[in-house]
Amino acid sequence: MWRFSRSSGPGGQHVNTSDSQVELRFDLGRTEALPSVWKERALERLASRLVDGVVTVRASEHRSQWRNRETAAVRLASLLAEATAPPPKPRRPTRIPRGINERRLREKKQRSEVKRGRTGRGWT
Repeated sequence: MWRFSRSSGPGGQHVNTSDSQVELRFDLGRTEALPSVWKERALERLASRLVDGVVTVRASEHRSQWRNRETAAVRLASLLAEATAPPPKPRRPTRIPRGINERRLREKKQRSEVKRGRTGRGWT
């Protein structure tokens, strides 16, 4: 459902008469447009943004109502796409290859030998 109102901010004589701010409301709780799995996922992820199952997107960046309508529609679409996206695959823990670990320990030992060789012992 679209709602239009006057945008805040500076403007000229035109700003007092034009309703350029756009508010787009989508009833996520009652919609039949989304599959039930997507709907549940969206309701769960957007719970903090919902008021009685309705998500609201507002746009007032542009001076034209038409451009604000497009912006609000794009915002709602991206919000729903993000909310209905499947959860990421769980990370499979991987083991560090033995060769890498052995090389690291070998390099550490070489470095400690270099540093031990710098001490003044045996120089007299």
